[in-house]
Amino acid sequence: MATLLFRLGNVPEEEADEVRHLLDRHGFDTFESRAGFWGLGVAAIWLRDKDDYDAARGVLDAYQRGLAERLREEREALAARGATPTLWGRLWHHPVRMLLVAMALAGIVTLTLLPFLGLID
Repeated sequence: MATLLFRLGNVPEEEADEVRHLLDRHGFDTFESRAGFWGLGVAAIWLRDKDDYDAARGVLDAYQRGLAERLREEREALAARGATPTLWGRLWHHPVRMLLVAMALAGIVTLTLLPFLGLID
């Protein structure tokens, strides 16, 4: 029976490709399922033989520890250069987008509070 090994929801395509290649290199028999048009299914990588689960999970856990360490080092390097994304940097680089987001947020708050503001009279 197939066993769920790795969910693909909200996973960048590059990471999903790395996981696919990693599992292929180690010789695990896998298949993928998609979420489908309406997103009701499970986008995931499944292991066909559940007896291989512990070995495959060990390989994936080692990969994810390495990935976390690599991303942490990249973030620290950005911080050392002073290039980490900040709110002010986003405002500076994308002023129109940030203005639209602020306007949308103000509209949502106004629509949410409008019924209650009428009760103040």
